[in-house]
Amino acid sequence: MKRLWSIIRRLTALIFWFLACTLLLSRSDIFTHGQLEQARTITRPVEFEYSSWIMDALLVKLGQQSLGGASYLPQGTRSKTVVEYLNLVRDIQKAEAQLNDIFADPNITDPRAASTSLRDELDRLYSERARQAPLVESILQSQLSNILAETDLTVGGQPIPPILYHSTPVPLALIVSPRDVIRQDLDISLIPELTVDQQVALEERMDTALNVSSLVVPVGGLGLYPTMVMQTTDLNWLAEVVAHEWIHNYLTLRPLGYNYYSSPELRTMNETAASIAGKELGRMLIERYYPEFLPSPPPVSEEETPSEPPAFDFRKEMHTTRVTVDQFLSEGKVKEAEAYMEERRQFFWEHGYHLRKLNQAYFAFYGAYADVPGGAAGEDPVGAAVRALRTQSNSLSEFIKRISWMYTFKQLQDTVRQAK
Repeated sequence: MKRLWSIIRRLTALIFWFLACTLLLSRSDIFTHGQLEQARTITRPVEFEYSSWIMDALLVKLGQQSLGGASYLPQGTRSKTVVEYLNLVRDIQKAEAQLNDIFADPNITDPRAASTSLRDELDRLYSERARQAPLVESILQSQLSNILAETDLTVGGQPIPPILYHSTPVPLALIVSPRDVIRQDLDISLIPELTVDQQVALEERMDTALNVSSLVVPVGGLGLYPTMVMQTTDLNWLAEVVAHEWIHNYLTLRPLGYNYYSSPELRTMNETAASIAGKELGRMLIERYYPEFLPSPPPVSEEETPSEPPAFDFRKEMHTTRVTVDQFLSEGKVKEAEAYMEERRQFFWEHGYHLRKLNQAYFAFYGAYADVPGGAAGEDPVGAAVRALRTQSNSLSEFIKRISWMYTFKQLQDTVRQAK
């Protein structure tokens, strides 16, 4: 029976992979064909190439499944293996920082000679990481599968599609918005090695050529198949993002995910639902398998007086910024909105938030993640409606199943309204 399920899981993975690729390649951006081609004339030399990454990652996943290493390990050993791997990644990051310091130190005349032993050690660590990563990914996939089964988000106890993720350097995303309205019209994936000065030059070329607002942003993961997740030492963040990206895979087989690019409202519905579910599922996974890593709740004392509000509330100030920008743009005051955003960027910088650029593209991207009130979403009603649907649902699975079959924002609004 186990072998039958294994075969079914592999066939499902292959079928889903082809579906995901089809959707990815046929997605509809709001740019016209001419504008899109003009934009890609600028970005094509530095665009990320997905097909080879997907094939390589899929081969790693299928190879790990054929070995079945995780299934033979006791549960305690599985969790210990994951923690040891995260420590290995931490050692790599420390060594890489030391290597950068050596090459940046003006007092070292021959950095290559000075770093010989360190580079040899890094090569050893990289090899060990490559050896351990597939098994660790398999363990976390299995653990999250168990959590999904407990929350009734599986079929016969099996996630559909099966959970497959791969940790890797994640592409950067070039986000493009019109200047006169905040709306994500284009999202082009770029190679992760792009330097900051190259990012700035690319944005300037795009803005000048198309009279748009653009911004290169980092992303933590991508809902491909297997999903792509940034390498990290933070187990809580990793559990949340793996769950978040699987939710995107789940939604891709349903109307909400299939229509991801149909409108800004549907994109926000997708991202907010995945963010809510990712946080809940990630916490469940940590509670079950890694309780020692569960963040401690803030201490509560009856004798304590209410604490003073924070000296600077980033989400509150960003919310104010977005609302004001929307007002400027609704009045056709584009230049005034852009001057105001630069003033606010400097204001954030002075309070320790080093934003490289604050523009329409910034809000178009970050405003779609509206699982928490306020912030870059401003007064956008979509996030609030998704949060209301979660509150009205008896369980996480009920929430995901309800929203997954919606393909317009009006359906969400009507559902929330009827429940009041």
